[in-house]
Amino acid sequence: MNLEIFHPSKVCNGVINIKGSKSISNRLLFLQSVYPKINIINISNSEDTHVMKKALKSKNSLIDIGHAGTAMRFLTSYFSTVKDREIILTGSKRMQERPIKILVDVLKKIGANISYEKKEGFPPLKIIGSNLKSKYIFLSANISSQYISSLILLAPNLDNGLKIKLNGEITSAPYIKMTLEILKELGINSFFENNIITILPKKEIKSISYKVESDWSSASYFYSIIALCEEGEIVLNNFNKKSLQGDSCLVQIYDLLGVLSKFDNGKLILSKKKIEVKNELNLNLIDSPDIAQTIAVTCFGLGLKCNLKGLHTLKIKETDRLVSLKNEITKLGSEVRITDNSFHLNKINKKNSKSCLIKTYNDHRMAMAFAPLSINYPIQIEDFEVVKKSYPDFWSDIENIGFNIIKS
Repeated sequence: MNLEIFHPSKVCNGVINIKGSKSISNRLLFLQSVYPKINIINISNSEDTHVMKKALKSKNSLIDIGHAGTAMRFLTSYFSTVKDREIILTGSKRMQERPIKILVDVLKKIGANISYEKKEGFPPLKIIGSNLKSKYIFLSANISSQYISSLILLAPNLDNGLKIKLNGEITSAPYIKMTLEILKELGINSFFENNIITILPKKEIKSISYKVESDWSSASYFYSIIALCEEGEIVLNNFNKKSLQGDSCLVQIYDLLGVLSKFDNGKLILSKKKIEVKNELNLNLIDSPDIAQTIAVTCFGLGLKCNLKGLHTLKIKETDRLVSLKNEITKLGSEVRITDNSFHLNKINKKNSKSCLIKTYNDHRMAMAFAPLSINYPIQIEDFEVVKKSYPDFWSDIENIGFNIIKS
């Protein structure tokens, strides 16, 4: 089913209540299964979080997590420690094409009993829970941060904790720091110095209520809307200037793209300002690759060239996001070049008067990144329900700020 979307006035005003961060929620669910005295407030309502919660409570021998990449990485570590429990952990066709060998190899080194049901290095996995041993482990720093966070979350439940040495430049470092900060807030000691992560053991924690801050990745689409509209002010609730989420760098990036961010007692107020970038935007998004699609589409809508690097992890997401982004922006008539870790928007087309159908490739971020473009371009979104993976209220929320939506 497709969605035709447009904004008749190009004036966007409203108040939006975005639910809790998916990244924080999924980390807390892992820890809550080990430390049941954690009470989670403002948990994400995303499909990924629902899948994670359901899997952790499941008594079945077959656990299918669909497209949920975070759940695959986190649950691989979690079920490795559930002694004498045997499961098959699987997912969608695309999930079975996404590599997990790096994580499995490390877990095996500390005593995990994991084997591959089909292709070596990829799900589905057969996992038999066992007693894991603490060791000093070594990892390349440029792998997905979810592998590293998965091991960090596992570590406090080991008798002697865990020490991880990262070699090279770290990818998505804020996500690793987020995981460590959550441990700290729960009273679990850890250290991160000279690319060495040390997590001390913790057998139990005191009762604690943890309020999850709202999701900055979801906020990115409203930054794009304000940048592309003619006039407007959008208020996002439950956002603070100090955030655990790396995607809060949106404040600085979109300041260059014509969006003013004001924080006021838990509210984030977005309004238009004079654009600072004249012709070209150059960014290294190694710490926040998930917002690359939104930034690229915003630049296209503003008629700006852009060069985005640090994007190598986008090739193993729900789709190859670099290829998908190139396909759809090229379809609008612009010139795009990609490498294994970068995106370059080189030539902006004149405004296209014909309606364009945007493919989503089973990727929630493709649907939401292109939606703001409908302020100035006739856009249809294919398979629009894919947004439920991270932000199920997205379409109703943008209707509340004046977008018209027609299902076909």
